[in-house]
Amino acid sequence: MAKGKRALITGITGFVGSHMAELLLKEDFEVSGISRWRSNKSNLININGSVKLLEADLLDPHSLDTLLLEIRPDYIFHFGAQSFVQASWTSPSVTLEINVVGSANLFEAVRKSKINPRIQIACSSEEYGLVEKNEMPIKETNPMRPLSPYAVSKIAMDYLGYQYFKSYGLQIVRTRGFNHTGPRRGEVFAESTFAKQIAQIEKGINTPIIYVGNLKAIRDYTDVRDMVRGYMLAAQQGDAGEVYNICTGIGHTMEEVLKILLKFSKVKKIKIQKDPDRMRPSDVDVLIGDNRKFKKVTGWRPTIPFEKTMEDLLNYWRENV
Repeated sequence: MAKGKRALITGITGFVGSHMAELLLKEDFEVSGISRWRSNKSNLININGSVKLLEADLLDPHSLDTLLLEIRPDYIFHFGAQSFVQASWTSPSVTLEINVVGSANLFEAVRKSKINPRIQIACSSEEYGLVEKNEMPIKETNPMRPLSPYAVSKIAMDYLGYQYFKSYGLQIVRTRGFNHTGPRRGEVFAESTFAKQIAQIEKGINTPIIYVGNLKAIRDYTDVRDMVRGYMLAAQQGDAGEVYNICTGIGHTMEEVLKILLKFSKVKKIKIQKDPDRMRPSDVDVLIGDNRKFKKVTGWRPTIPFEKTMEDLLNYWRENV
């Protein structure tokens, strides 16, 4: 247990940040989070009043300096980011600014504050990009061949974390999370938009057609509740300066993901239709990770079956459409 330990979460109002806050509260952390005035706080409804929300912005260095001196956290979990790959194609400079400059501002604020927290930064499997068949499953040593502006931004953040560890001794642990999903997943992500469309069809809001992008892509999915447990263990037990894949090592095609969701649907006759707007200029065909390094250091194992994750995601949308 971590009674009395203080944790700061950037991006606390988001999908991962809100699940992280719930876990840390269960583990007896004092939880604070960075929130902008315009942030949608609906993801925190279950823990309203249990976390301390502080207004700051990753692109405003002064606000970070002030916040860190006030909170003086023992742990920082860094999720504040532009996290949608598709959006990085239309707004590459915004993605780079938030993900790279925002991270640099955070690291600088920690360095200047003279505190020495353990810092977990959420990097991404998208950094690996183009992966050859003989490179599966993907190890941390795999070459980086990014295929999106988002992936480039995450590589920059990743190595910035390493540089601040080497140059200034910041206790930064880098985690490359593979795909993760579950309740509260944003509707812009493939499996979540499938679930939302099914929920809308069940309620008669939409006609029985599901619009899809590339169903051949293969992804390594972890339940978000397992993922945040991994992030906590990385911060507590991971070696500063190191990088760890967090994943299941099991690949699912997007077609398989859709079939599992349709299995839980109350409407049995649903047509599948391709939507050109859901296709990326270049897509990563396969992302399946090797988690042995992380397992060896922390003992982490995924515990929630993928079908349970999909069922919970669909039930979330049934309650929210």
